[in-house]
Amino acid sequence: MEWMASLRKSIDYMEEHLLADIGAKEVADAVHISPFYFQKGFKIVTGYSIGEYLRNRRLYLAGLDVIKGGNDSQKNNPCKEKGKGCAEEKIIDLAYKYGYDTPESFTRAFSRFHGISPIRLREQPHFIKVFLPLVIEISIKGGNKMDFIIEKRESVKMIGFEREFSYDTSYREIPQFWNEFCERYCGNGRKGDTAPGQMESEIRQTIAECMVGEFGVCVDDIEDGKHFRYYIAGAYQGGKVPEGMKVFEIPASEWAKFKCTGALPEALQAVNTRIFSEWLPGNQDFEMAFPINVEWYSGGNTGSSDYESGIWIPVQRLGFSE
Repeated sequence: MEWMASLRKSIDYMEEHLLADIGAKEVADAVHISPFYFQKGFKIVTGYSIGEYLRNRRLYLAGLDVIKGGNDSQKNNPCKEKGKGCAEEKIIDLAYKYGYDTPESFTRAFSRFHGISPIRLREQPHFIKVFLPLVIEISIKGGNKMDFIIEKRESVKMIGFEREFSYDTSYREIPQFWNEFCERYCGNGRKGDTAPGQMESEIRQTIAECMVGEFGVCVDDIEDGKHFRYYIAGAYQGGKVPEGMKVFEIPASEWAKFKCTGALPEALQAVNTRIFSEWLPGNQDFEMAFPINVEWYSGGNTGSSDYESGIWIPVQRLGFSE
């Protein structure tokens, strides 16, 4: 299915199942796209993660329910005489209706979204925050052809440090992961450290031999559809695998390798956005082959205006090939 059509269908699916227990995996399955690539593309195109979109839509509808309840209470409604206890009972009903475990967690989320508590919104309905269903439109852009090549690569083993991330928080937490790695291993040691022990020395040696840090690799193989694995990695050269590091394999494939020039993270983010908003939508030649995404880093000063990096996406050809 064409990419933008898939996004539109996903929004329709979410609207039809807003009160059901669904998440990114169920939505991605409904449009037959890998949860990893679907969530990545949805975030880039819309600005929201799947979780954020569902949460915002539900809280807006909850606000409408609160206001409706408030209007009802102005009429001959038993709640008007029962007072606060009846209002609290209504909050409990809304909490369970919109998928919250407790009235307290619902009220906190409601207040963060609308900027006002449910009871106060009932009294001041003009404070409701509106969040309507998104409308996906295609924008055809001319000029500035993307700089990429298609290259066939054999399977390769990599070694690195693994961590699991949530789709909702990965944009913030992955840079922190890189900062931790650089602070610990990219210099001559942390300030105040004594001489490294044997295990630390083995890790540093492996990092140097395998150029760990040349790649950042996203792998979507966690079944819950809410998390994925991310590796700070390099090409495995064989030998002992130090404790705390992991070897994994990237399958053989053709790869679309997009060139990025400029300071990080802005350069990579700009190219990433164009891949999912311009290159993939309606692409008649290629589609994504499997749920792995590779970031390539050249080393050196990442803040330089001429710093080189890249984004690699595994692809398979559409239609007939010679």
